[in-house]
Amino acid sequence: MRFHEFLLEKFQSEREQQAEFNYSDSSVEPVVLGELLELAGVPAEELLQTPLHYPEVNGQRDLRCLCAGLYDGAGPDNLLVTVGASEANAIIVDTLFEPGDAVAVMEPTYLQLAGLARNRGLRVDSFYLRHNGRWSLDVESLEAAVTAQTKAIALVNPNNPTGYILGPDEGEAIIRAADRVGAWIIADEVYAGTERLTDEITPSFYGRYDRVLAVNSTSKAYGLPGLRCGWIAGPTDTITALWRRHEYATISASVLANRLATLALSSPVRAKLLARSKSLIRRGFKTLETILAEHEGVFSVIPPMGSAVAFVRYDLAVNSVQFAQGLFEQKSVLVVPGDCFGLDRHIRVASGLSPDYAKPGLQRLSDYAGQLR
Repeated sequence: MRFHEFLLEKFQSEREQQAEFNYSDSSVEPVVLGELLELAGVPAEELLQTPLHYPEVNGQRDLRCLCAGLYDGAGPDNLLVTVGASEANAIIVDTLFEPGDAVAVMEPTYLQLAGLARNRGLRVDSFYLRHNGRWSLDVESLEAAVTAQTKAIALVNPNNPTGYILGPDEGEAIIRAADRVGAWIIADEVYAGTERLTDEITPSFYGRYDRVLAVNSTSKAYGLPGLRCGWIAGPTDTITALWRRHEYATISASVLANRLATLALSSPVRAKLLARSKSLIRRGFKTLETILAEHEGVFSVIPPMGSAVAFVRYDLAVNSVQFAQGLFEQKSVLVVPGDCFGLDRHIRVASGLSPDYAKPGLQRLSDYAGQLR
């Protein structure tokens, strides 16, 4: 069977450690360990006493309780702690799908789950966010993509790379489409809490339909990607089945990831981390907008409603992979080409960074665009 490489992660992983300015990551600027401990009021000496044993394989109970508190009607048995959202997506594909199944995937999106499905020989049908001055769900494409063979509808909300947040009517359209054929909804909600225009957190699909698997992690909204700690919320019997695959894949997230994620999600630390992230995102996007405006008619971007990235369109006669590779080679600045999301003439740029780090590299991006013009 043909193996489909994960083009986005391949592009990043081969370059990100060599770039002076890395704007390819999709998290907010990472939290320093000492900063997290200070927010939690925990002295470093206490953390040094952590026994480096195996934690509870499905996640320490106190962490699962905190995660469950994010979902209406959920308890700790509705939660499984994973090694990031990436493992969560992988074991969901292993658990839900059988030969002959299909999955309907929103595009543009983070294409990990679609790639995993293709590598299992499953059919992947796309439905779309369209843009005409703003992003919106193309309901007709959703209806066409969801058939009797559709086992699940997969989406990222708030969306990566566009930052679009589905409206209530659009969410209901997805639920109706799933209910029509008895499909699951796999909702990647890692950007909940990164809203740029409101302080209200994007509602989860969990609790709105009985066949939902909601995926989240500490990586994006909390600025803790290096913890590699994620989770899945879902029905208890399905969570148990996912747990069995989790034991094969990783056994468990590390005890330190469990411990630090528990600190991060505890009250009031969680609120402080989310406030930090929103401040970075709101300031960071203004910085990006200001520098892109130096090239009127070249760059355009539909302002993201949430997420820590901006999906920037450019009007230059160069493919997006060539654009990003040239920017990396000539300016030591790394962005993600739109081809990694199936949309050429776009680049994804991190917008949740401090101005001190964002401005110098973005100025190099502006200089590079000037050279291409």
